[in-house]
Amino acid sequence: MVRAGRDVVGQAQTGTGKTAAFGIPLVETIDRSTPELQALVLVPTRELAVQVTREISRLGQFCGIRVVAIYGGQAITHQLAALRRDVHIVVATPGRLMDHMQRGTVNIGHIQSVVLDEADQMLDIGFAKNIDYILRHTPLSRQTLLFSATMPGAINRLARRYLNDPAWIRIGGDAEPVEQVKQYYYEVAELDRPYALDELLRQPEVITRALVFSRTKVGVDKLVDFLQSRDYDAQGIHGDMTQAHRDWVMSRFCSGGLRVLVATNVAARGLDIPDLSHVINYDMPGNLEEYVNRIGRTARMGRPGTAITFVSEWDFAALDVIQDHVGGDLKLGKLAFSPN
Repeated sequence: MVRAGRDVVGQAQTGTGKTAAFGIPLVETIDRSTPELQALVLVPTRELAVQVTREISRLGQFCGIRVVAIYGGQAITHQLAALRRDVHIVVATPGRLMDHMQRGTVNIGHIQSVVLDEADQMLDIGFAKNIDYILRHTPLSRQTLLFSATMPGAINRLARRYLNDPAWIRIGGDAEPVEQVKQYYYEVAELDRPYALDELLRQPEVITRALVFSRTKVGVDKLVDFLQSRDYDAQGIHGDMTQAHRDWVMSRFCSGGLRVLVATNVAARGLDIPDLSHVINYDMPGNLEEYVNRIGRTARMGRPGTAITFVSEWDFAALDVIQDHVGGDLKLGKLAFSPN
């Protein structure tokens, strides 16, 4: 369907290979004899821009296709130098792409394909006006592909406005966790959560590599300090950190050189981390979709994985919503620990 040139709205469980679903057709349709920019992929975060660029570059490595990532937090001079060479595909965060458009350093007037990846998250972050600006500067004849884990009303409106008679494809239900994720929750007093996490991490043969979600940037920093004080190999990522530091942390974590990564939702959105054994919801997710997106960082592409959620005094209403949806798949776990 994508190969035939039709617009597509795709909804799928996270970790089911959406990047390949749009990356392979993009690579196949690029005209290498034309030096101009032909395809654009919009993503919500810096890390996802790097990840998608790496994957598409791998898919097109024997085809002579050049892919460049542009995003905030990286020196614009570096991006300008990359853009001066023949570029076929740009993967970008909306804010930095608009910056380049206004500078005249990126011309999207001849784009043939636009991909909106993790569209729900881009709208959550507040990129709606940016996306509108960008799409209005692309040809009406473009092919548009929209991928999203969830389909709230804003996504439906976006699709109706900018896609031409799209095919709607859904794999799994709305907010459906991947089947390979084993789900547990632990009832832990809010003040005891650091010590509960400490107890879990004392099992290196079980929790080989963990992504720990904290709701706030301050919470990430405090938890990393606590874990490092207990001699755990832990680092954090969030939006206030420099891009160089975030790149260093992600490189270590993805290569297996770092055991524990503490992150906010936005920083970890869409990341494909090989062999991630556990996702730990240190802070309760704010809603069902957030829960599904978080735990989808593990058990990707058919691999097994475990998700653990801490439920504190004020979290039981949110837990009820999740349990109503996932049913018996979310099991109560027992954890004995001492906060002293």
